[in-house]
Amino acid sequence: MIAYLVALVAIALSLSVLMAGAWVVQQRTGNSGWVDTIWTFSVGLVGAASALWPLATGALMARQWLVAALVAIWSLRLGLHIAVRTAAISDDPRYAAFAQEWGLNAPRRMFLFLQNQALGSIPLVFAIFVAAHFPSEMMRWRDYFAAFILLVAIIGEAIADSQLKQFTESPGHHGRVCDIGLWRWSRHPNYFFQWLGWLAYPIIAISPDYGWGWASPLAPAFMYWILVHVTGVPPLEAQMLRSRGERYRDYQSRTSVFFLLPPRSGESK
Repeated sequence: MIAYLVALVAIALSLSVLMAGAWVVQQRTGNSGWVDTIWTFSVGLVGAASALWPLATGALMARQWLVAALVAIWSLRLGLHIAVRTAAISDDPRYAAFAQEWGLNAPRRMFLFLQNQALGSIPLVFAIFVAAHFPSEMMRWRDYFAAFILLVAIIGEAIADSQLKQFTESPGHHGRVCDIGLWRWSRHPNYFFQWLGWLAYPIIAISPDYGWGWASPLAPAFMYWILVHVTGVPPLEAQMLRSRGERYRDYQSRTSVFFLLPPRSGESK
């Protein structure tokens, strides 16, 4: 009990410090896109470290190494993708809209916003921790199935990001809405796969004999809420409606907002 609470406090403090660093970078560069880059690397770093956090003497379990490796792969793939995208823009339009709304209070509000992100990330990293420390030295089929789910999520998100990048960089697509590949099945397939990956940790951790494991479903629940209702879908769709207008409304009318579902009848514009 004490060891888990100590780890929880360490996770919370680490995330708070790292997101304070993200605020400093955002204030000095004026590019709030670096916020998401640093958040991704922060969750990956603290998550991998928490997976390898020693609770007792002796060698680390294979499960701890597996979880740490998967978290690191997820973080590096997504973090580098966001970093490349951020380096090519002057500011993230979602955060820029927040700053305009906040006015003169923007620096203080942004700091509080990022600390709330750190607070909200605690369930994510703690889910990683409790999954990695499942009290069994032997690997189970559920561990391998969870690893498969997470790898599918990483690959799926990478494919969605690649399809969007190719579409936006193709001549003649300026002002158009990407509705090819996975984007025909969901308006936000990258968000869907990002959420899917967090289901891996409850698969590992939930067990009638492991009380702490029941904290792990908070990770996919929180990720779904934040992506669909807070910082993911709402500001991005508002920005797309401003920039694409009726074309995006048409896309909304025939395409699932989050889950991958067959497109409804309609014509691309």
